[in-house]
Amino acid sequence: MFLGLRTVVYPAPDLAAAKEWWSGVLGIQPYFDEPFFVGFNPGGYELGLDPAADPALGARSYWGVRDFAATEATLLAAGAVVVEPGGDVGDGIVLGTFRTPDGSLLGIIQNPVFGLTDAGAPESDGPGR
Repeated sequence: MFLGLRTVVYPAPDLAAAKEWWSGVLGIQPYFDEPFFVGFNPGGYELGLDPAADPALGARSYWGVRDFAATEATLLAAGAVVVEPGGDVGDGIVLGTFRTPDGSLLGIIQNPVFGLTDAGAPESDGPGR
């Protein structure tokens, strides 16, 4: 089910300042740069900046999945609840967040256009996959 951690999104109320800071720290420019989201690709992973995210909630991490709807159904059947409903954010990228029964925040992302491939990923979507 999970392909590995793919994306971390940081709240960035001052998007221009955050973009400048991360560009300097990472030593790279964003691969995606829009007023609603800035994305970097350090080391084959995505680091995102979201000006609409609440800094009090902290960064959100997203596990890559092959099939958002199937993974969502599995999570809900296991007792997770929706925090941010899954939605297409463009280019077929679907993401959402859930609260696990113990209260942890869990993000999942189906991203057909970004970074890591499924090379080396298990063939099965069984438990733990």
